[in-house]
Amino acid sequence: MSTKILLLEDDLLFGESIMDVLEEEGFDVVLCRNGQSALDETFKNHFDLYLLDINVPLIDGLSLLKELRRADDTTPTIYLTSHQEIETLSKAFEIGADDYLKKPFDTNELLIRIQALLRRSKGKNRCCVGELCLDERHKCILLGGKEIPFSLKEYQLMALFIRNAGEIVTKEMIMDTLWNPSEMISDGAIRVYINRLKQEIGSDLIVNIRGVGYRLVS
Repeated sequence: MSTKILLLEDDLLFGESIMDVLEEEGFDVVLCRNGQSALDETFKNHFDLYLLDINVPLIDGLSLLKELRRADDTTPTIYLTSHQEIETLSKAFEIGADDYLKKPFDTNELLIRIQALLRRSKGKNRCCVGELCLDERHKCILLGGKEIPFSLKEYQLMALFIRNAGEIVTKEMIMDTLWNPSEMISDGAIRVYINRLKQEIGSDLIVNIRGVGYRLVS
């Protein structure tokens, strides 16, 4: 699965030149020319890295990242900016930037910084059991590198199993994860969700521990 990068740059010529460099290195790049379209793309796609300019139309790069971080989006972020003021750069780091490059910059330096940041972030938010992976940054479950189309409750339940792989996940743990304490939940409701997981990952990977709960085979 290729690394997916969101590039926010309102200068079309400059943005396309950066895009060409990144695609030559095997990255999958989405170029946006304003902050609103960039925000829309984050709802439609999972990205591994954000490259953001600051002075862009509609939503500036600082406000965009601030909004993403408020939504618990921890995607690694590098600012590509002509700003020289220490106050602006300081604010960028305060709201959650990981690195920055001042324009103009050498594209080789950009590639070095991208690879270094991806290495640091790789695996930090991912937990795997065989080919089954929990990606906590993107809030999704992967099987063999492909995302499984789970609903929110299905994702939460699968995440619970992966975090406790090899251990018994009791019915009480499942109820506490998926429902409010005031809700009355039957064993049948739990089985519906268990069966849905089994349909996607294989029926032999989740075993029933009679009278207690279930276990994900590790």
